[in-house]
Amino acid sequence: MEPVVLGIDIGGTNIAYGLCNKDGKITSSGEVPTISFSSSDKMADSLFETLAIHRGAIQAIGIGAPNGNFHTGSIEFAPNLLWKGSIPLGELFGQKFGMPVTVTNDANAAAIGEMVFGNAQDLSNFVTITLGTGLGSGIVIDEHLIHGFDGFAGEFGHIRVFPGGRNCGCGRKGCLETYASSTGVIRSIKELDSPLKMSSALNENRDWSALDVFKLADSGDPFAQEIVRFTAKTLGSALADFACFSNPKAYILFGGIAQNGPEFALAVKEAMEAELLNIYQHKIEIRTSALHDQNAAVLGAASLAWKQL
Repeated sequence: MEPVVLGIDIGGTNIAYGLCNKDGKITSSGEVPTISFSSSDKMADSLFETLAIHRGAIQAIGIGAPNGNFHTGSIEFAPNLLWKGSIPLGELFGQKFGMPVTVTNDANAAAIGEMVFGNAQDLSNFVTITLGTGLGSGIVIDEHLIHGFDGFAGEFGHIRVFPGGRNCGCGRKGCLETYASSTGVIRSIKELDSPLKMSSALNENRDWSALDVFKLADSGDPFAQEIVRFTAKTLGSALADFACFSNPKAYILFGGIAQNGPEFALAVKEAMEAELLNIYQHKIEIRTSALHDQNAAVLGAASLAWKQL
């Protein structure tokens, strides 16, 4: 059997996995709701059984996860996961599969995926922004992924953009991910004070998704359009501040919100340019991921596993 590595992307909503060869081709993949597993042990057991026929070909495992710590191999107090506390994920999978395991932040994994296989192959300095249940960032400076002192660099979703604002799962208030994420878009339906709300379809009492909001915005719903503008402005303003730290050539948007077309990326770009320090103006690109269909985080986690080998 062709040698492969197992790349796993653990998100607040879904867990995606794929078997990846040395050329970056995913030969087998799957996805399952994160809520399906009451513990990380049950997830490891399930994947071990699901991949039984492939285990002889798997050489190593790479895992991208919220608050995944590259140095310790653990998930540390991830606010958007049901599994609480410190979880020794690398040790758990290593014992179960009997092979090397690398764990990193899911946004870091997406950054590696973009750099090796995606829209950052021409870049030495960039930041991936993952827009899912929460918001994460993977920072690459001079072709090096930044992990930080103890593995937690890039928690950009928990920079406070509105101090005293929306409650965040991390225990603080006003974090960026409570405004610029799929869940942030949904919260804006109820929490954004707007006179346009009463005449909007979003005033109906039903379970809306972020995709619904973007579709309604495209169809001309004024309140949905206001939510999209507010989300883009909040994210763009935050990216303008972040540029002072890492001086990126590009931000690469990845995840559900980023798939809503070039209009959203353009709105983020315009909001960012309006807030940038003049030495950075008109120098930073906003790109969208080229790997939505392939899952950049799975490919990135797999890349880390190949590198370890």
